[in-house]
Amino acid sequence: MKQIAQRMRDGQMQVLDVPLPELGDSEILVRSEASLVSAGTERAKVTVARDSLIGKARRRPDQARKVIEKARRDGVRETVQAVRRQLDELAPLGYCVAGRVERVGALVRDLNPGDRVACGGEGAGHAEMIVVPTNLGVRVPDEVSIEAAAFTTLGAIALHGFRQAELRLGESVAVVGMGLVGQLSARIARAAGCEVLGIDLDSWRLDVGEAAGALNRSRKRAEVTDDLHGMWDAVLVTAAAPSSNDPVSLATELARDRGRIVVVGDVKLELDRSRLYERELELRLARSYGPGRYDREYEARGLDYPLPYVRWTERRNMAAFLTMLARQEVSVDDLITHTFSIDHAEDAFDLLASPEERSLALIISYASESDKAPVAPVSARNRGRFIPGPSVGIIGAGSFAQRQLIPLSLKFGLTLDLVATSSGLSAVSTAQRFKFDRGACTVPELIADDTLAGVIIATRHDRHSDLVLEALRAGKAVFVEKPLCLNESELAEIEAELHLSDAPPLMVGFNRRWAPLKIALKNFVGAQGPSQVLIRVSAGPLADDHWLNDPVEGGGRLVGEGCHFFDLLVDIVGAPPVAVSAQAHARANEPVQCVQDFTASVRFADGSLGTLVYSSMGSSRLGKELLEVHRGTRSARLDDFTSLTMWGNGRSVSERSRNRDKGHSAQIERFAQIVRGELEPPNPASYITSMRVTFAALRALQSGREQLLEHDISKEES
Repeated sequence: MKQIAQRMRDGQMQVLDVPLPELGDSEILVRSEASLVSAGTERAKVTVARDSLIGKARRRPDQARKVIEKARRDGVRETVQAVRRQLDELAPLGYCVAGRVERVGALVRDLNPGDRVACGGEGAGHAEMIVVPTNLGVRVPDEVSIEAAAFTTLGAIALHGFRQAELRLGESVAVVGMGLVGQLSARIARAAGCEVLGIDLDSWRLDVGEAAGALNRSRKRAEVTDDLHGMWDAVLVTAAAPSSNDPVSLATELARDRGRIVVVGDVKLELDRSRLYERELELRLARSYGPGRYDREYEARGLDYPLPYVRWTERRNMAAFLTMLARQEVSVDDLITHTFSIDHAEDAFDLLASPEERSLALIISYASESDKAPVAPVSARNRGRFIPGPSVGIIGAGSFAQRQLIPLSLKFGLTLDLVATSSGLSAVSTAQRFKFDRGACTVPELIADDTLAGVIIATRHDRHSDLVLEALRAGKAVFVEKPLCLNESELAEIEAELHLSDAPPLMVGFNRRWAPLKIALKNFVGAQGPSQVLIRVSAGPLADDHWLNDPVEGGGRLVGEGCHFFDLLVDIVGAPPVAVSAQAHARANEPVQCVQDFTASVRFADGSLGTLVYSSMGSSRLGKELLEVHRGTRSARLDDFTSLTMWGNGRSVSERSRNRDKGHSAQIERFAQIVRGELEPPNPASYITSMRVTFAALRALQSGREQLLEHDISKEES
């Protein structure tokens, strides 16, 4: 399918052939018929991307601050690499699409294939096929054209701003900024029986509003006179002026005593307290389409807010705007200034970036009904048999995959053949950057490809289990980033698959067991005998809305990251674990699975004790990881994988490493040798054991009791 993308480094616009996006259970697959280019938001994106690096930093000081913070935390070298990756990536554009439903996910209730829908959100880009959550897709009435339906997202934004102003029949409102959202806001206000003043820098935008009957009065910004000051019940600031305080300053002059100012557009907020105080003005912000925006449960999982408690959600705002279009209470046809086919979409953005061109709504049209072919899912395949070879496919191409897994695969002689991601566009971007032999494809196509000997899985955690099983059953050697899975039922299914006589090789991304200084430590203290092991991890806090803190998607830090260190304990001790206990410090409203500060103790069959202290608290200057081992008359301490000190009966011995080598390189080298058939595959029993310990620690937190582990010696020794 075709999709419009932009490279952030130079702003280059491309129309690319990309794989179909993946369809989730709470999502709909839509064949686009029209998409709207938002003159405000998308012009800003294009302008920033086409600017120099210094210009980008000036336009986006918030992003520049994040870069500085990352450099302080992770070092200049890693930060430079991260910035380069970000600049080289292809980014989607667009968030306003209308088309027909092609397929629906298993949990979608009220939309069906063939329905005309209007869609919003990040998934609703300029592409022939899009996938959006069900709560961001709304059925289009028969009376509304598909081009008009493409305005729905912006209409919902304007409608939510209007609701925030709490305007009533007969009240007055000034709209500052008569771009697309301003035009729609004025029309909604007029339909609600309000008196409307339109203000803009350009008179032609005011002319458009007047011709549509949306304005009772209009003024160019320079012509706003004192007689207009202090007389408006509400002021809607819909301008796009991120570096100017003028729109908000003007709003404080226009609003009457105890009036309401609602900021809808991206403007600078430097407030004059005295002016706000003297008139007792109320300042409000309108967050995009309305309640539900940026809520993962609502947008991604389709969980709706009950109507009696939240009357107007973002989806209900979208539906209300479509109803206004159907009843002809609001019209949008006159706002369409240009139309382009998807094949010439670059011209639309060139026109958008041209200051002398008068453009409001630009419509991108897609293939006609007769040109459309149905989308057929990839058919299931029979069980495959592992055949060694150099070719691998990559599923998931996020930061870690691009920083570690893909470069190391190339370093150790693997042939990067295919790459697949959930969005499709990121797969194309990765394939271009790393020169994959055949490029991007869908996940089912990659797994079904008989020429691949191995698959590297680097998706978010909730997909690991299903992808591991699919790849193993397809006869692929599998490397999957940690964790192997997110619950014990998934672990049991994977274990059953691995017990089959023809099971392909499996490696899990527990890289620390491969770290050179850790291997030196283990060789020094010896491989057997009761021991005391302490691991302290100073991880730093994660934002509450970080995907790893989502129990469904990330599994929480204990499972999602703690598994690394339980594996390290199991590997160093070398004896079967028999029991796990755990305690945690939970923040307010923090689910047990998502605790960020916990301590776990593991008892082993030989009498060894292992302790993991995982903390988000403390100084950021402290080294991230500390490993201490005591066995017999020997002790060793590994500090942040850069410094190893060992004590025996004589004097101490130290080793240092220039780089913080946590074993990623040795791990991928081993996988490359296994995929090519040069080494026997590892026994996956230790991976299963490490995950069992992890889940036992979670159960210990949930129950407040020590959890015993059932141990099958035959599995360990097989």
